[in-house]
Amino acid sequence: MWENQSLFRVSAQLFADGVFNLLDRALKPEVFLLGIASARETDEPQAVVIEPQSHRYTPADFAAVKEHAVALEPDGPREVVYHLHQLDHDRFEKQRWYELLRRATEHTLHELVGQRQEERVSFCSLPVSTGGYQVLIVLQLSAEAYHSYYALPGPAVPNRPASLLAATVEELLLDASRALRESDHADDDRLVLNRDYNEVLRAAGRRFMLRAAAGSHGLYDACNGIAALRHEGDEGVGTMLVSRRNHPAVVPVLTLDAPVPLRDYRRIRKLLELSEDRHALITDATDVFGLGYLVEPDDAQYEPVFTVHFTKHYSWELSHDGQRMMKVVSNTPRLPQGTIDENNFTRAVSRIFPVLDAAGIAYLWELTLNAAKQEHGTILLISEGAAQEAVRLSPQCFRVTPRLMTPSVLRLVTNIDGAVLIEPSGTCHAIGAILDGLATEKGDSSRGSRYNSVLRYVESSRYPVLAVVVSEDGWIDLLPPVMR
Repeated sequence: MWENQSLFRVSAQLFADGVFNLLDRALKPEVFLLGIASARETDEPQAVVIEPQSHRYTPADFAAVKEHAVALEPDGPREVVYHLHQLDHDRFEKQRWYELLRRATEHTLHELVGQRQEERVSFCSLPVSTGGYQVLIVLQLSAEAYHSYYALPGPAVPNRPASLLAATVEELLLDASRALRESDHADDDRLVLNRDYNEVLRAAGRRFMLRAAAGSHGLYDACNGIAALRHEGDEGVGTMLVSRRNHPAVVPVLTLDAPVPLRDYRRIRKLLELSEDRHALITDATDVFGLGYLVEPDDAQYEPVFTVHFTKHYSWELSHDGQRMMKVVSNTPRLPQGTIDENNFTRAVSRIFPVLDAAGIAYLWELTLNAAKQEHGTILLISEGAAQEAVRLSPQCFRVTPRLMTPSVLRLVTNIDGAVLIEPSGTCHAIGAILDGLATEKGDSSRGSRYNSVLRYVESSRYPVLAVVVSEDGWIDLLPPVMR
């Protein structure tokens, strides 16, 4: 397609690695380029080009993309926008075709992933015209990791991403597209994709907050400004509900006669002292106009709204419907760490221990929630061979008289290092166990020794086993991971 296409693809891959590894290394991004010749029929040589040429997909897989794009045209008359200048009209028509081509490519990728059971989720940039080709930048992520994070429900909204991850994908593809357009004019020694990774995430955070603010700009920066201030020496801790005025699900407790602009950080920081327990400041992302609380979920008027939690100095979190979606520390957003979804846990337990009933699963879930509260990290190991493993590991654990583990006792025994070995029934056989296991290629050098030792043990265990790993840095993992 053009001389430096391999160099550009490698640069885009390294860029994606750098950005997404800051969020979650399990996302495992993969970037490749798809070029569709502008003036060739799909059955002609070089009509479709993939970079790298050794990719598992072949040009034949995308031979029908143009036809698919034409088929996406709505039936019947479509809305036509007339422009005063012919060039403007041509630009509009070209952008419309580019969007159809992008959608057709994403549909094709979705079909390929499904046919090959690849467990990947695919995203495409708008085409960039270069070297006689319409070049699309394709980004694929691990479906398991991507879907493990909460996203806003409902249909997709253009330019309003449903999660920080989705916003990061949009921001990265925009950056890569801009770099591709500039690559033809750049010097060989000039780095086109050289944007700071954290700056990409900050831009993605602002983009995502536009969804929370219903399109109003400035909410992301306002939250950072408020979190950076102290009031009489105290850190800013409090809550803000983001909702439209007179929202039926928000009960006003105190209404300000003159709303305070959200950009007035110092006054908002002072008002934040009013928020306590359920009570929170109420803002429409432009002004703060009072104090109130959200009705309970079983109330007929209930509707999920966005909530901003100021947790400590320079730190805040964004939640929706009780689900943490973004954590911001020192103006840099991250994905929420350490969350375990009950549905994922139930699915994992049912797969590994199929004879366990609903009551047994609920009991293990209660123990898991208590283990997850351990600030210094711990391991809860649920194994059908817990009794036998307690004997085998007796030189490196504290065996206990078998007893039913309870949440109160679990809080005590997880204060020491090592794993707690219990059966699926909840019976405990050992505490403080140092686990062993064979080395595995699934290890992750970016994670700590606790995570990797449990992974080795799970991979080589003779018994059905599920481990809950709580790391000191806040990460919480289920091993083996949930199968989707």
